[in-house]
Amino acid sequence: MALHPQAGQPAAKEQLINVAELVSQYYSYKPDIRDEGHAVSFGTSGHRGTASNCTFTDTHISAICQALVEYRQQEGITGPLYIGKDTHALSEPAMVTAIEVLCANGVDVVIQRSDNESLGYTPTPVISRTIIRYNRENVEQKADGIVITPSHNPPSDGGFKYNPPHGGPADSDVTKQIQDRANTFIADGNKDVKRIDILQARERKLVREEDFMEPYIDDLAKVIDMEAIAKANLTLGTDPLGGAGVGYWSRISEKYGITIQVVNDNVDPQFGFMRRDKDGKLRMDCSSAYAMAGLIELKDNFDLAWGNDPDFDRHGIVCKSVGLMNPNHYLAVAINYLYTYRTEWPNTLKIGKTLVSSSMIDRVAKSLEKPLAEMPVGFKWFVDGLANSEIGFAGEESAGGIFLERNGDTWATDKDGFILCLLAAEILAVTGKDPGEHYIALTEKFASPVYNRVDVAATLEQKQKLSAMDASVVTSDTLAGEPITAIQTHAPGNNAAIGGVKVSTENGWFAARPSGTEQIYKIYAESFKGETHLQDLIQEAEALVGKIIG
Repeated sequence: MALHPQAGQPAAKEQLINVAELVSQYYSYKPDIRDEGHAVSFGTSGHRGTASNCTFTDTHISAICQALVEYRQQEGITGPLYIGKDTHALSEPAMVTAIEVLCANGVDVVIQRSDNESLGYTPTPVISRTIIRYNRENVEQKADGIVITPSHNPPSDGGFKYNPPHGGPADSDVTKQIQDRANTFIADGNKDVKRIDILQARERKLVREEDFMEPYIDDLAKVIDMEAIAKANLTLGTDPLGGAGVGYWSRISEKYGITIQVVNDNVDPQFGFMRRDKDGKLRMDCSSAYAMAGLIELKDNFDLAWGNDPDFDRHGIVCKSVGLMNPNHYLAVAINYLYTYRTEWPNTLKIGKTLVSSSMIDRVAKSLEKPLAEMPVGFKWFVDGLANSEIGFAGEESAGGIFLERNGDTWATDKDGFILCLLAAEILAVTGKDPGEHYIALTEKFASPVYNRVDVAATLEQKQKLSAMDASVVTSDTLAGEPITAIQTHAPGNNAAIGGVKVSTENGWFAARPSGTEQIYKIYAESFKGETHLQDLIQEAEALVGKIIG
């Protein structure tokens, strides 16, 4: 994908969304179920789409929620259902839809109180933590949750994620059941969807408000050495990128006596304050140097800085030493630090990574003598290991991660951008070196890999062809001049299909798979031999995919 000439520059006025028009489309546009592109489709991070092309509408969300009611009844889930929303324009109307359907079906709906710094928004990790906390104390009536967010996607998008009582993303069996039932409702005109007006729901107290924010912040010392950060007197900076956690950092700073400067506290559904991503679009991707250009320009004002995406399940770490860290680099540093300094953790804890994360993690794990749990893309694959305290840290190349409490108990089971950012501050406070300096030390020990991900536009049919391929599609014995050592279509950590293929050699690998949330396919590649070898890997991968999808 060619770099847009305005990448890293401020948003252009003409590219800002018309919020009123988008919300009107959400309510007025009706999906045509005969068009496969209009159907409910849960990818790796829930159902995503936009109202303007009939992929995220009131019809979709009401059908999904009615299907969710049936799932809860089937599973005997009778506790509260916590709903969080981010700051995208479609998140508020989608939450209203969800409340109306769930309350009409007798579900105990709980949302964030809006009279404090939270502004009524709730980050993904806070919902996960709230579910975990409630279910520890209430064995008979389990709670679950919904997060209404399309993550870092553009301002026009909406998203809907379901977290069952384990607190993490629902697995494929659950989401397929909900997806298929929702599409059945839509095909029948949603006539079996129950609904009550939002005003009646509030007047009859069918929806409750609680504060999810303060309990989460109060618990942070269980997972992060907040005292060490405070004692180090660090000057920290953050750009929440207009996300759901925008009001959290000032409270964290106040409670723990830490200096955290929020450089941008704007909340704007147009996200007009954003810098343009590599393709010129507005995308709140805290792992993109172009989207994060504003904070990177300020890096020398702080000992350490960071950003998050709109639902705060991702992190972007900005160091004086290296600028914005590649997510893979930071994951390797975080793992090396945690498994060295968390002395209360059991020695048997595994390290969780996705199949497309850097092999630097493999080398760090080997040096620590810790077992790897290598999974397909999607955080749902780590949930059981985190819930059972069998995995100490789980992370993925797209800047998401989480880890156990300091005593080895489960913190949460979904990605947590807050604690990954605060961990970077702990690393600097405890060791005197920022994460960028620690990664340089790892490269001196294990060599320095180069890594890239290429996104290519693809139709639904092409994505399906790519997802269905098996190891037989690779007919060569060599890759980029080296003997092939492994061809994988299933992850070694759980033998689950990866929805694509990964081909490895001694000094490099590539993986190809369709996106679960966008009309693209992705090629990931990494080389320990340099940039030329990396480009050879990508070129051969593109040729292979081209033959498969036609």
